[in-house]
Amino acid sequence: MADRVREHEFTAEGQLLTDVGGTLPVKVLSTPGMIGMMERTAAMLALEHLPDGQATVGFEVCVRHVSGAPEGARCVARATLREVVDERKYRFDVEVVEGERTIGVGTHERRVVRRGGR
Repeated sequence: MADRVREHEFTAEGQLLTDVGGTLPVKVLSTPGMIGMMERTAAMLALEHLPDGQATVGFEVCVRHVSGAPEGARCVARATLREVVDERKYRFDVEVVEGERTIGVGTHERRVVRRGGR
């Protein structure tokens, strides 16, 4: 089986940011942006384990956004494949870190589908 951990380095910028409707003095990595990076990393890891013609779709996300990452922060999203159930369900531990600081942590589940949706 291929490696069970994948990392994706990214910068907190652009559409990944929020100022929460102007209530914050600076823009920070948004929770949806953080989850998107977690999900992307897990999807790429799952793809390494699938036969041709299959892909995965996100099914469940359970995360905590525990610290802020300011605009321009260099972050790493990490997905660890924890379990495969019935060759259809892929369960991951996911996290985003900035250096040694944890920004977000949780779990993510993906389901196998055929590419093309049939």
